[in-house]
Amino acid sequence: MSEGRKAELKISGMVCATCSNTIEKSLRNLKGVDKADINLATETGSVEYDPSQVRLADLEKAVRDSGYNVINEKSVIKVGGMVCSNCVLTIEDSLKKLDGVVEVRVNLASENAYVTYNPSLVSQEDMLEAIEDAGYQYLGLAGEEKVVDLERELRDRDLLDKRRRIVIGFAASILLMLMMYLPWDRFVSMDAFMSINMNYLMLIISAPVFVYLSFPIFTAGMRALRNRNLDMNVMYSLGIGVAYISSVFATFNIVLTSDYIFYDTAIMLATFLTLGRYLETRAKGRTSEAIKKLAGLQPKMATLLRERGESEVPIEEVQVDDRLVVKPGEKIPVDGLVLDGKSYVDESIITGEPVPVLKEKGLNVIGGTINKNGMLQIKATKVGKDSALAQIISLVEVAQGSRPPIQRIADKAVSYFIPIILIIAFGSFAYWYFIAKETLLFALTILISVLVVACPCALGLASPTAVTVGIGRGAELGILIKSGEALEASGKLMATAFDKTGTLTVGKPEVTDMVAFGIDKKELLRLAAGAEKHSEHPLAEAVLKKAEAEGISLADGGEFEAYPGKGVVATVDGKVVIVGNRMLFRHMALDLPEDALTNATSFEEQGKTVVLMAVETKLAGIFAVSDRLKDTAIAAVSEIKRMNMNVTMITGDNARSAAAIAAQLGIDDVHSEVLPEEKANEIKEIQKGGVVVAFVGDGINDAPALAQADVGIAIGSGTDVAVETGDIVLIRDDLLDVVAGIQLSRKVLSRIKQNIFWAFAYNIALVPIAAGILYPSLGIIFRPELAALAMALSSVTVISLSLRLKKYLPPAKHMIRNGG
Repeated sequence: MSEGRKAELKISGMVCATCSNTIEKSLRNLKGVDKADINLATETGSVEYDPSQVRLADLEKAVRDSGYNVINEKSVIKVGGMVCSNCVLTIEDSLKKLDGVVEVRVNLASENAYVTYNPSLVSQEDMLEAIEDAGYQYLGLAGEEKVVDLERELRDRDLLDKRRRIVIGFAASILLMLMMYLPWDRFVSMDAFMSINMNYLMLIISAPVFVYLSFPIFTAGMRALRNRNLDMNVMYSLGIGVAYISSVFATFNIVLTSDYIFYDTAIMLATFLTLGRYLETRAKGRTSEAIKKLAGLQPKMATLLRERGESEVPIEEVQVDDRLVVKPGEKIPVDGLVLDGKSYVDESIITGEPVPVLKEKGLNVIGGTINKNGMLQIKATKVGKDSALAQIISLVEVAQGSRPPIQRIADKAVSYFIPIILIIAFGSFAYWYFIAKETLLFALTILISVLVVACPCALGLASPTAVTVGIGRGAELGILIKSGEALEASGKLMATAFDKTGTLTVGKPEVTDMVAFGIDKKELLRLAAGAEKHSEHPLAEAVLKKAEAEGISLADGGEFEAYPGKGVVATVDGKVVIVGNRMLFRHMALDLPEDALTNATSFEEQGKTVVLMAVETKLAGIFAVSDRLKDTAIAAVSEIKRMNMNVTMITGDNARSAAAIAAQLGIDDVHSEVLPEEKANEIKEIQKGGVVVAFVGDGINDAPALAQADVGIAIGSGTDVAVETGDIVLIRDDLLDVVAGIQLSRKVLSRIKQNIFWAFAYNIALVPIAAGILYPSLGIIFRPELAALAMALSSVTVISLSLRLKKYLPPAKHMIRNGG
C-alpha cells in the first residue's frame, strides 16, 4: 500500500460556507482521498490522499470543476546540458513525475524550465534532484544574478572546451587523411615503409582523439538510453561508433579487410558534430540577449537622502517612500515620483521611445532608465519585484517559455523522428547489401550517412528560438507579448475593434457648449457638478473641470447612484438631479422636448457627446462634451486597414456622435450605445464565422472585452505592465504601437513557419540522398563527412534566421520615429 500524502491547496473564489462545503464534497468524492478540510478564512484546503490512486492534478481539477481556482507557485529554472528537443521531453517527463508538479514547459532556446507546482508537496531540491538524475545540470532560478553569472561562465567554458575539441579533431583528421592518401613510398625508403603498419599507426593516433571528441556524444547517448529515450545523441553515437569500430575490425582483419578503414571519417564526423554543437550553443546564447539586457539595467546601488545627508546603499535596502537623489548620468534606481528637480530621462529601453522625456515635479520615473542632464529628487513608489522593470522581466521570461500552437507540428514530428530515421538507416543498409548486392563498404557508408545527416534539432529549435527572440525584441520596443498563443493569434488577425474613449481619443473630454432650459447656466453647472463629484467617469471629470474653470463652488450632494454606461442620479441641495445620456433618460422614462432634441442632434452631428440633465424629472440643460482624437489615431486606423483587416469602433456614445467620430477616423463599422458589460457580446458577434479579432482598450474598464477577444491589446499601460486581461500590453500610449505589435507578431509567425519549413525540407531532401536514392541514376552518394557538415549547418541556419528578428523594426515604428 502506498504511503499517504498531505497537500495544502491555496484556493481563490470562495465567499461563504457553502463554497467550502462544495469543494470539500467534490474532493471527498475522489477515489483515494481520505480527508479534505477547507478553511474559508485562510482560503486554504488540506487534503490527505493516496498518491497511487489520485494525483495532485486530479485534486486541482476537482476544485476547478466546482467553480473555484487553485493558486500555485511558479518557478523559472535554468537548466544546463540540453542539446535537442528530446532533451526537452526528458526533462519535462522527469519533472512531471514529481507529485506536486502541475505543469512543466521547457524552452530549448532559452534553456529555461517553467514549472508550476504546489510547494507543500515538492521543493526546489526535489526538482534539482529530478533534473540531475536525468543527466542535466540544475543551475538555479533564472534571473538571479548569481545564476546569470553561472550560466555565462558555464557557456563560456563549454564553448572553449568545444573549440579545443574542434581544433584537435580537424588537425587529427587532416593528418589521418594524409596518412591514408599520400604516396608515402615516394618519401620514405621502401624497407622503412614496409616495416611500418600504417593501419596500426592510424589506430594509435586516432584512438585518444576519438575518445576525447566523442566522449560527450556517447555520454549523452547513454544518458538518453538510461532514461528510455531515443535522441539524436543515440543516432550520432551509432554513426560514429559504426565508423570507428569498423576501422578497428579492419585494422586487425577481423571479418573486415583494410578497405573498411574509416579512421579519418570517424574523427571528421565527430569533429563536424562538435562544430555543429559549438555554433548552435553560440547562437542560442544570443537568442535571449534582450532579457539579459533588461536584467542588466537593474541598478545595484542607490543614493538615499537622509537627515544627515546623502548615503549610498545597496538597492535591496531601498523601501517604499524613501527619498532618493539621482545625479546626471546615473540610472534611476527604482520607480518613483519626482519631488524636486528637472531633467530629461532616457526611457528607450523600457518604452522603445528614442527621444528623452522631460521629468519634473509631480511626474513618475521608471527604475532602470537613465537620467541625462539634471539632478532629480524622487520618492520611491515601487521597489524590488513590484517595479516596472522587474515585472517586465518576469512577463517576458514567462512569455518566452510559452509555446504557440504551430509548434505542435514540430513537437509531433520530433516524437516520431528518430525511430523513423533508425528504420530508414538500417533498412537502407539491408537493401543495399542484401537486395542490391552492393559491397559491405557501400552499405556501411550509407548507414553512417543517414545516421549523421538526420537532424531533429532544427525542428526542435524552429519555434522556441523565434518566440524567444521575437518576444525579447517586442520588449525592447515597448510591446509586451504575453504568450506564444497571443503571438500566433496576432499573426492571424482578420479584424481589430477599438474602444473609443481613452483609446482612440485622449480620454480628457472638455465641455464645449451648454444649453439651459428655465435655469441659469451657472446654477445648471453647479448642480451638475454636485451630482457628478462622486463619479469617476471621464465625462463627469469634464463637467467638474468646467465648474472649476468657471470658479463655481460645488453644491452639497446627498444620495448618489451610478448607472454604468448611462449616468448618475444624485440628491443635490435636496433636489433629485439626473445627469446622463439618452439611455438613462429612457430608463427613467423622462421626456425630451423637441427643441432639446434639435440641440442635441446638432451637437452629435459635430461628433460631440451630449450629456443631458434633469432636475426633479424635468429637463434642465444639455452639455456638449468633446474629446480630441489621439495624434496617431487616423494613421493607425489607416495602417490596419492597409493590412487587410476590418476596423470596428465600439462606444457608449449615441449613433450620430459615434458616426461623426468614425467618419474622421475612416471607420465604417460602428457599434454605438454599447454598455461596458455588453462590449464582450459585441466582440462575440464580430467573431462569428471564425473571424480572429483583436480588441484594443485601456486594460481596466474594458476587461471583459479584452478577455473575450482572440487578442486583447491593453494600450498605454505605462509602468502598470501587470494588466491581467491584456494578451499584448503596450507601454506607450501610442496607437501606432498597436500596428507595430501586429506587424511584429506577423513577422515572428512568418519566421516560425520559415524555420519549420526549412527544418522539414532539409530532412526530407537530404535523408533520401544519404540513403542512396540518387545512386542508381546519377551514381551520387552522400559522404558521411559531408552529411555531418550539413547536419551541423541545419540547426545554425534555423537559429540564424531567428536571430535576424533582433534587428527587425516594424514599419509602424518608422512612422512613429518620423513623426507619423
